[in-house]
Amino acid sequence: MATKLFLIAIAIYRLIVTVGLTTLGPTELLHLSTDEVESASVDFGRLTRTEPVAVFRPRSDVDVADLVKTATSTSGFTVSARGHGHSINGQAHTADGVVVEMGRRRDGRNGPSGPKVNVREEYVDVWGGELWVDVLRSTLEYGLAPRSWTDYLYLTVGGTLSNAGISGQAFNFGPQISNVFELDVVTGKGELKTCSEKMNSELFHAVLGGLGQFGIITRARIALEPAPQRVSWIRVLYSNFTAFTKDQEYLISLHDKPSSQKFDYVEGFVIVDEGLINNWRSSFFSPKNPVKISSLGASNNGDVLYCLEITKNYFDSSKSVDQEIDALLKNLDFIPASEFTTDLPYVDFLDRVHKAELKLRSKGLWEVPHPWLNLFVPKSRIDEFDKGVFKGILGNKTSGPILIYPMNKHKWDERTSVVTPNEEVFYLVALLRSALENGEETQTLEYLTDQNRRILKFCEEAKIGVKQYLPHYTTQQEWINHFGDKWDHFYKMKMEFDPKRILATGQRIFESIIDVNDVALR
Repeated sequence: MATKLFLIAIAIYRLIVTVGLTTLGPTELLHLSTDEVESASVDFGRLTRTEPVAVFRPRSDVDVADLVKTATSTSGFTVSARGHGHSINGQAHTADGVVVEMGRRRDGRNGPSGPKVNVREEYVDVWGGELWVDVLRSTLEYGLAPRSWTDYLYLTVGGTLSNAGISGQAFNFGPQISNVFELDVVTGKGELKTCSEKMNSELFHAVLGGLGQFGIITRARIALEPAPQRVSWIRVLYSNFTAFTKDQEYLISLHDKPSSQKFDYVEGFVIVDEGLINNWRSSFFSPKNPVKISSLGASNNGDVLYCLEITKNYFDSSKSVDQEIDALLKNLDFIPASEFTTDLPYVDFLDRVHKAELKLRSKGLWEVPHPWLNLFVPKSRIDEFDKGVFKGILGNKTSGPILIYPMNKHKWDERTSVVTPNEEVFYLVALLRSALENGEETQTLEYLTDQNRRILKFCEEAKIGVKQYLPHYTTQQEWINHFGDKWDHFYKMKMEFDPKRILATGQRIFESIIDVNDVALR
């Protein structure tokens, strides 16, 4: 490690001198401190630890390009971009190189500029390391907001666009990668390229959902729309899975209807643990009168309930929102008297998960292992998945929320690198569990990890045809199987834009062909 550190330090010091960064000393860009390196060695998943040689904090996209160029031309080290560190399986880690901290400085010192809103054309230009919550704050000053979201806003723009970026709006607007006009990307050759549908289009589509394999996103131009002021947030419960999925699929089929004839957000979650219904996002349920699964008709259904979660956005001046909601709810087959509604500002709804985060942090339950598993399940097999997983493998303890909601495939651009099931409607099933050492075996990391393996084995043996979202594999053959027909093109793009395979090695898709010990010190 000491040798690698010395060699990379020499290379970056030369980079600083070469590009004339006279306003900053080397330590302002290259961080070797224990705290900086330790922070970049772990991620939200806390399932793995990989220590980089150094951490690099760029002031601009040119800094990123010069670093990558140095890595490929004179020194031979890998480069991984890190946003908010919310990966699960070390995807932003690198053992033989430098982690680029893309997050914008919070101390007011020199760094990338903030979001720039174009009101007339309804878009915003943002740094790749910008948090979505800061994008929201900036655009709301102009009465605008992005159209497609993630459930958690403390993620970086470059991070979500490298995967897909999904939430309950995806049925209507598609994932976040379907709402991008233009990107600036530093390729694995150290080239800074602007790309879009019409300019460097192969790079544009490869990078979107490309898991960081082809370049580092330094700027994104995001589509905006007029921002609503308030949200009516509704939950209804089901004990019958077929009725639940039928209603979800009906609601997403309304995507082309006028806004008055559809909901703006459609999600759902599975409840197999009675404690979860009263404790998770419990503002919907009164602690003085807790909801009992047995009282809602689930006792003959393996004690499983399904919650449909929907919203209606509106402006303060709107007078018809209640009538519009009532008209839509009349077509749904949920359990009578199981409707729970709250009304809140648009910003509060979008930032809802952060409030839960603060509560968990206060109890010491945030920085724990998160063996999450996210799957895309084809509509034709979702009933079988319900029987085998929700009513089978999971038992009656979940250790965290289980999201389930459908999306329309035609809202996803097939030219991007994301892989989805080959059906028009497919479901996200997200098992968002936390491992705790509290004496309960069903909440241990070993138990939950084994349960994930059993779920994947069940899907494989039953030929469910799932695709992992935020995928994690350990062999290239598994990656080839994951990409299927897209693999040949994915490989071709890798050879075109990162031929030395130095980028995002933590994904374990390709092995770098550089040798950090074979350095030309010239």
